[in-house]
Amino acid sequence: MKVGLIQQTCGADVEANRRKLARNIADVAGKGAQLVVLQELHDSLYFCQVESVDNFDLAVPIPGPSTEFYSALARQYGIVLVTSLFERRAAGLYHNTAVVFESDGSIAGRYRKMHIPDDPAYYEKFYFTPGDLGFRPIQTSVGRLGVQVCWDQWYPEGARLMALQGADLLIYPTAIGYESSDTPEEQERQREAWTTVQRGHAVANGVPVVTVNRVGHEPDPSGQTRGIEFWGSSFVAGPQGELLYRAPKDEEVNTVVDIDLHRSEQVRRWWPFLRDRRIEEFGPLQQRYIEDEA
Repeated sequence: MKVGLIQQTCGADVEANRRKLARNIADVAGKGAQLVVLQELHDSLYFCQVESVDNFDLAVPIPGPSTEFYSALARQYGIVLVTSLFERRAAGLYHNTAVVFESDGSIAGRYRKMHIPDDPAYYEKFYFTPGDLGFRPIQTSVGRLGVQVCWDQWYPEGARLMALQGADLLIYPTAIGYESSDTPEEQERQREAWTTVQRGHAVANGVPVVTVNRVGHEPDPSGQTRGIEFWGSSFVAGPQGELLYRAPKDEEVNTVVDIDLHRSEQVRRWWPFLRDRRIEEFGPLQQRYIEDEA
């Protein structure tokens, strides 16, 4: 399968961001992409740097005009398209939602972000209700897509549950970057840890991983920090964790990566992790923390 990755900067103008995405989608579709993956919250700046009720105005109904826009692009280019939208479910109820469009423009499915961070410059708990759709792959004409969003990518449980339900690959739209006060060495440790943990999901589950991140600097509207330098580095890993592609840290990129989904079958024959799981012993995983009984 040919997968198109679009790593781009975003501005404050939603319509300008969409026009730019439309051009980039046309570019990768022209290069043969069958599946196109966009970054997290691609329609706007990453507004979670501050807590402001005015930012709820950016939320959109699903379905609605925003999904109609991306539906038309999927249909026009005959691609399966993975988007990331700020969903207005009801007044006071909002989600960080990935919407997947089939090549005929229909909505194949959606995933609501399950793990919601709350860190300096990433105040997502103010905006997003944790997802309630579970970890369920979305069936499309190019395969079963195990779509999650950003902070979900650090948790092995979600990746495993997607794989156990037949996901052909794991997909993570992302918005993550450097804290400007950290040393260059610490910044690199964080970026490499982010890549490594997701490559581990590929290995542990025997499926490819596709991650698309934002890039560029976005200022903090409050002025309390020096903003976020999104570290790009979008990548595709094969079922043994091998890097098939990794984007630059500081450049916009449109690229198409060829993934051999049939390799997953052979890798799982070599490394039958699903066969050897001791599921009867995993009950304690449902606990927050296991106290010392002594």
